[in-house]
Amino acid sequence: MFGLLFAIFVFNIACFKVNKLLNKNQIAHIWMFTVAFQTMSELYINLKYRAYWYFTPNVDVYAFLPLALLVPPVNILFLNWYPYNNSIKEKVLYFLYWEIFIVAYEVITLLPEPWGYFHYGWWNLGLSILVDPILLFILLKYYKAFVRTAE
Repeated sequence: MFGLLFAIFVFNIACFKVNKLLNKNQIAHIWMFTVAFQTMSELYINLKYRAYWYFTPNVDVYAFLPLALLVPPVNILFLNWYPYNNSIKEKVLYFLYWEIFIVAYEVITLLPEPWGYFHYGWWNLGLSILVDPILLFILLKYYKAFVRTAE
C-alpha cells in the first residue's frame, strides 16, 4: 500500500506541476475517460477473467485508488509531453520511452507489500508489453478526436 500511495502522490504532483498544455476542462476530460475506460476494462480482465488484480482477486475498495488516482495523472503526463508536431521517428521513440517506463513501473508494483500491490493471474509482462502501446494509442486518439478539437 505504501508504494501505491507514494506513486499517487508523486504522479499527481508531477502532473499538475509540469502541465503546460492541458487546461482544466481537458484534464477533466482525460481524467474521466481514463477512469471510465479503465474501469470497463478491469471489469472483464480482472473480475471476469482473473488475469490480474490489485491487492486481492476479489472486488476490493483499495483497487479504486490506482483506477481513479494513479493512471489518470500518468495519462495527462503522457499527453502533455507528446511530440505532436515532430517526426514519426520521434513519436515512435516517445512511445518506446513510455513503454519502458510503464513496464519498469509494473515490475515495481509486482514487488511484495508494502511496495507492491499488483498481482498476476494468467497475465504476464509480455502481454503488458503488447497491450500498453495500444492503450496509449487509444488515449492519444481520444484526445485528438474529442478533447483537443472541442476547444
